Amino acid sequence: MSFQDCVNAYRKDPACKAFVDFLADQVVGAGFYTTVDERFEDALDAKEAVDAFCELVNLDNMLQTAVRELIASGNSFWEKIEPLSLVDLKILPLTSIRHIKRDVQGNVQAYVQSATCGGKSLTAERIIHFCRNPVDGEPFGTGVLRPLLEKLTVSGETRTSFLEMKARIERMLPEIFEKYVGPHELWIFEGVSDNQLAEYQCVIRSKPKDGARFVYNKKADVKTVQIDPRTQFQTYLDHIINQLYLGGETPLPKLFTTPGLTEASAKVAADLVERKVSSLQRFIKRIVEKIFTPIIKQEGYDPKKVGCRLNWGTPEKPQIAIADVLKAAELKLLSMEEFRNITKELGWKY
Repeated sequence: MSFQDCVNAYRKDPACKAFVDFLADQVVGAGFYTTVDERFEDALDAKEAVDAFCELVNLDNMLQTAVRELIASGNSFWEKIEPLSLVDLKILPLTSIRHIKRDVQGNVQAYVQSATCGGKSLTAERIIHFCRNPVDGEPFGTGVLRPLLEKLTVSGETRTSFLEMKARIERMLPEIFEKYVGPHELWIFEGVSDNQLAEYQCVIRSKPKDGARFVYNKKADVKTVQIDPRTQFQTYLDHIINQLYLGGETPLPKLFTTPGLTEASAKVAADLVERKVSSLQRFIKRIVEKIFTPIIKQEGYDPKKVGCRLNWGTPEKPQIAIADVLKAAELKLLSMEEFRNITKELGWKY
């Protein structure tokens, strides 16, 4: 399996795209904000520098892309140029990385790009590698699409991937539909000559798709050929589809496609996926916070004292009581303009 296989599956298979997008929207869809330890005197100045960096590199959009790549393939690659400045961070195409060079201890030496991207070797210090769930010490991570794309060999026999099985089923469905939607018919004309039979055959073949009526003075019999009703594949189809949903690691697509599921079922499904979402958020949060460190150092502050953190969602607005606003105005802690703006936000009309 290659990164290109993951990209193709995401682009061309609706189920694979749904698996990735549903999880990604839960992880990063609500956005993020930064906080600092305000006990440190210059913490707010350091926060402004970090927020300016996030805006300039469009970190929100980078995270949207990276999280989708991470869920689909287990990997995402960001390139930085030392010393890190406010415009030195960009996301690399997932398919641009072909190989990772490591030493005998397993330490990454370089990231080798594909021939289409120049075939260059990028030093390990230049790449921020989001590597989720590396299996058996592999240099690359593992995403939700891998089990769906990989073949399995057992006792010398190779089972095709589940995504290939699904694709074959979907390819055959239109063919089956076209084959059996109009039943095959056998027309029998007893005692007619070959010339008459040829004449009848031409007329029958000219019958339009929406049907026709024929009247003859010769005895005729029409037999319809139908598919054997004993031929049932539903159990096998259900198994393939269930394996697909298990590989996708989110029950949400099944909730939208399976009739009869109750609100209680939806609640259970949401609770199951919440832990995976939280795990992905913690993983991404730790890496991004390390990116903030050189930004804070560049401004001359101590990252440990600043304590800059990435938080998912939107910051909660403090609840302001109108009595407190009136008291602040009486004490002249607020200007008249500030007082009017605050009371308007609280619903007062003038």
